[in-house]
Amino acid sequence: MKFDHIGITTADLAVGRRLLEGSVYVGSWTQAFEDPVNDVWVQFGQDQSGLCYELVAPLSERSPIRRVLAQKVNTLNHVAYLVDDLAAQAARLVTLGFVEVAEARPAVAYGNRPIQFLVSQSRLLIELIEAPDHRHEFRRNA
Repeated sequence: MKFDHIGITTADLAVGRRLLEGSVYVGSWTQAFEDPVNDVWVQFGQDQSGLCYELVAPLSERSPIRRVLAQKVNTLNHVAYLVDDLAAQAARLVTLGFVEVAEARPAVAYGNRPIQFLVSQSRLLIELIEAPDHRHEFRRNA
């Protein structure tokens, strides 16, 4: 498993960008990705140390992110890892007591490669991404 990003929930990508630019000095952003399969907007930002953040905003009124935002919990939502074999890594986490949040499904931001979320009893939420060689394309803010 290779670290990819920390997921942050936000009501709107622009609001999230302003927050991360001002607080942790995120200065580079990818394009925004509309992901109807997962019912979210996502965008990745990189800070001065190279740490990658993913902003996750609702795409529709039915988006699972709306519930998280309404409850005002899980703003720092998940930690994500790139993996060679999603099924094998998910099975390994299940043996450690993690539970699958949902079936694996394609993600637009990763070229429709499968992603899956698993959660531990202590509420640690991990995203597995079957795209071991993926690299985000960041652009510097003007």
